[in-house]
Amino acid sequence: MRPVRVSVKAIIIEDGRLLALRSNDARVGTWYELPGGGQEPGETVPQALRRECREEIGCEVTIGALRFVRDYIADHHEFALWEGGIHQVELMFECRLASPPCPGHLPDAYHTGFEWLELATLAGTRFFPRALIDYLTAADPSPAPLYLGDVN
Repeated sequence: MRPVRVSVKAIIIEDGRLLALRSNDARVGTWYELPGGGQEPGETVPQALRRECREEIGCEVTIGALRFVRDYIADHHEFALWEGGIHQVELMFECRLASPPCPGHLPDAYHTGFEWLELATLAGTRFFPRALIDYLTAADPSPAPLYLGDVN
């Protein structure tokens, strides 16, 4: 069993659009996800999130409130065949851009860029975690839970 990994994610919304990484893999096709990634030993959570944003979207971010916490146990979800044994705890923060995003200097191998996704049509997009869509597009975000559970 692998150790549990801590991952940090940036929720960046501007003008009714969500900034998302576009990812592509020959086995599963194209999907979108929040910018962010794994915390390294010795890093605080804010340091990890700032580093991941520099690597993936090429800019600094201002970190706001913690919005969601998710367990991702891959064996329970559609990518189990490729990610079996992975257990990740994701901390998702509201963030603001300090400058326009640009291609990062160290994206993951399957990242093919980023896009601004319209919140109004997010439900029709292959975005993960899907459980976020209802909360990000809700007219009243106040009833959103902090802990989402083991969702995809």
